[in-house]
Amino acid sequence: MAQRDDKSVSATLAAATCALLGGTASAPVKAQEEPKWEFNTALLYYGEDDDRVQDASLSILAIRDFLDEQSLALGLSVDTLTGATPSGANRSNGAQTFTRPSGRGAYTTAAGDLPLDDTFRDTRVSLSANWQQPLGRMNLVNVGATASREYDYTHLGVNGGIARDFNQRNTSVSAGIAISRDTWDVVGGSPEPLSLMSDVGDLGNRTGEDSKDVIDVVLGVTQVISRDLITQFNYSYSDSSGYLNDPYKIVSVVDATSGDTVPRQRGPGVEGPDYQYRFESRPDNRAKHSLYGQAKYYMDGKVLDASYRYMTDDWEIDSHTIDLRYRWPMGENGYLEPHFRFYTQTEAEFYTIGIVDGEPLPSYASADYRLGDFDATTIGLKYGWTTAGGSDLSVRVELYSQDGDIPSDRLRGNQIGYVEYPDLDALIVQFSYRFSR
Repeated sequence: MAQRDDKSVSATLAAATCALLGGTASAPVKAQEEPKWEFNTALLYYGEDDDRVQDASLSILAIRDFLDEQSLALGLSVDTLTGATPSGANRSNGAQTFTRPSGRGAYTTAAGDLPLDDTFRDTRVSLSANWQQPLGRMNLVNVGATASREYDYTHLGVNGGIARDFNQRNTSVSAGIAISRDTWDVVGGSPEPLSLMSDVGDLGNRTGEDSKDVIDVVLGVTQVISRDLITQFNYSYSDSSGYLNDPYKIVSVVDATSGDTVPRQRGPGVEGPDYQYRFESRPDNRAKHSLYGQAKYYMDGKVLDASYRYMTDDWEIDSHTIDLRYRWPMGENGYLEPHFRFYTQTEAEFYTIGIVDGEPLPSYASADYRLGDFDATTIGLKYGWTTAGGSDLSVRVELYSQDGDIPSDRLRGNQIGYVEYPDLDALIVQFSYRFSR
């Protein structure tokens, strides 16, 4: 079963309208050229340390150029995910047993170890289609659709955008929108928010299929400053409503004084947890606002690409992202591109490391480390070259490191000794190949 961040079609919208936001409407008309296909393929490996999440993916984007600047883009990607991921439960000085998400079995975490859900395995297939064409002499429009399927999750979406050039094609303004519906079909049913984890075979706290709706809007402007400098500025808004929980995440029920997870009695011969855990609960609506700026500067063959993004939402998460790339020519046909990315975010208002036993249940609670306070750094290097036949190849290797912090004043009793933010390191390797037919 796959566990994931809050799904949004922001990435889909960005992909579908990137040409508009990047000012492609300003490109010269390639009249009378023979229609052709261009293929962009990539094979990517992502692997976290300590046998956590491993992802191998293949993606293919086929673009068919027609006369009069019309084009069709078809995308296919296949991901295979395996490994283990933090369940949200606290570390403990004793072994911990958990009922599997399906309710049909149990697994045990050794004393002192970070509780990891080892059922994280799935295959995801994603499809996309986008049609782009001019509308008059200075406008460019596109429409598209996306779909993806996993074992327990289905995504369906549509998107569209428009861009208009003016100021002698030095300025382009654009707008895009994407609408999607995502559906959970969890094995055994989605758990009731804040319900207690029960014994193996007891599915009384489970419900049926759940879904959420997402609307994303992007407004952008691209400005040519000089022959060597181009800038882009975007504002985006995203609204998600419906089932926003991760059905596989739990929160430990802890003692108010010691901070230890509270024991649980189970019947003889019954398999299930020896301690109390509750399934997470998140609000059923989330609104996000983002501001993005990017500049590309050409310097005698070298290109500096710098961007910054600020995001804030009504879950009280604020994030900042800085991304730097510097393309350095190597010989006549190759280049090196160092990459640095820094990301930081504050925690959600309902992020917690435990629900206190005996106190009234909160409306919302989640121990998902992705909603916590953390910093993440990506450092990498890409090498690309053009073959004699005009095809482009590249190899990218990056190291990702994430570390968070739980303030000491949030810890109770024995938690000081064994509750830690689940930091991670990951290796990313990607091979890309672009060619035309």
